[in-house]
Amino acid sequence: MNINTTMIATTTKETKGPVTIGKATKGLSGATVAPPDKSVSHRAVILGSIAEGATKVEGFLEGTDNMSTLNAFKQMGVAIDRSGSTALTSTTMASRLMIHGVGALGLSEPEDIINANNSGTTTRLLTGLLSAQPFFSVITGDASLRRRPMRRVVDPLRLMGARITGRMDGGLLPLSIEGQRLKGIEYKMPIASAQVKSALLLAGLYAEGETIVEEPAKTRDHAERMLMAFGADIKVDGLRVRITSKNKLNGCEVNPPGDISSAAFFMVGAMITPRSDLLTMFVGINPTRTGIIQILKKMGGVVIVGKEDDFTGEPVAGIRVKTSSLRGVDINAAELLPAIDEFPIICIAAAFAEGTTRIRGAGELRVKESDRIKAMGNLLTTIGISNKETDDGIVVEGAGSKTIKGGVVIDSLGDHRIAMSAAIAGLRAENGITILDPECANVSFPGFYEQLRKISGR
Repeated sequence: MNINTTMIATTTKETKGPVTIGKATKGLSGATVAPPDKSVSHRAVILGSIAEGATKVEGFLEGTDNMSTLNAFKQMGVAIDRSGSTALTSTTMASRLMIHGVGALGLSEPEDIINANNSGTTTRLLTGLLSAQPFFSVITGDASLRRRPMRRVVDPLRLMGARITGRMDGGLLPLSIEGQRLKGIEYKMPIASAQVKSALLLAGLYAEGETIVEEPAKTRDHAERMLMAFGADIKVDGLRVRITSKNKLNGCEVNPPGDISSAAFFMVGAMITPRSDLLTMFVGINPTRTGIIQILKKMGGVVIVGKEDDFTGEPVAGIRVKTSSLRGVDINAAELLPAIDEFPIICIAAAFAEGTTRIRGAGELRVKESDRIKAMGNLLTTIGISNKETDDGIVVEGAGSKTIKGGVVIDSLGDHRIAMSAAIAGLRAENGITILDPECANVSFPGFYEQLRKISGR
């Protein structure tokens, strides 16, 4: 494998500048650890901050999105101590946190605007929480986040009595929030969104009466599991979640599992390169997140899931992946939902499968950090893979075992999942793939390129 090491620091912190990833001839092998789960890390900081007593987080992902959440609560007067990396996650920029909770109504009014940078999770979840706080706050973000839709969370919060204003009648950032006494509602979500669900549950912690959220399809349930661990009055019945206000949450210990969305990049990398046999340890296998395993198995991928363990209510296991002969398949919306974040790397798996892969149900991805459907279509075209965009997905004509066109440049568009997908594609490119703005991978996977170099034996 040829990685342009002049562009990569010898530590886990990548330097700025293009990175070139070349063909891997020896495959990906050995054992590695995925970075801590990004979604769990966000929620641990939020709930730990409004709980009574201390919350210890053993393995907090220091990605840029998670740091936006952490810094927001520091602005609101929460003391958060960070210590060195844990033994298992020393290569992924993870740390231990001790969060000194201030209680449900102990947050202080921030003296300045809260900048969520590029984090949609920070923005939407904080909008729910801040709607019930007895103070005024403003949330903004970078140019990309200011283009992303916020009405989906603002509208139901307004039904609860929230006072939220913003550009396009609250449809776009910045949002100003005047905290109010909220009332519980029963809300049927028009689209499946774990961020919206989590925002409403956080608001429901403060609302008078009962708040009921009904999903059109099951989304990731990290918020529900963690609220239970902190002692919230919450009940889950199929697609309906009920929560009531309670005097207090209690601090606890949280052990975020490895993020399966990050592990997916190396899983696909191992499948498409010869002589690969890679074990990723302590990966979260929450059933609302394991769509990627089912999809790769459907494509003929060799995936072996080890014995299940438990990390603070989240199931974990080792996942072993070997070189595989992938085949094109049809992936419908129901199959994609629990793997929605993995759409870009699924496109890379499809690029090296025999036959045609049709992916549907990805329309939501047109309003992420980038238009991920268009971005992946352009990436595949650039490396010589025939494809066609649809309104809510893509059709990919796989190259099978052929080596793809290399010597090309891919603009990551500042989207971490596009950058890492391009890097994995580079493992099958004769003359390599150069990635612009590669450091955006730090959003979810600090140390990605260093990890890739290690498991390739270079």
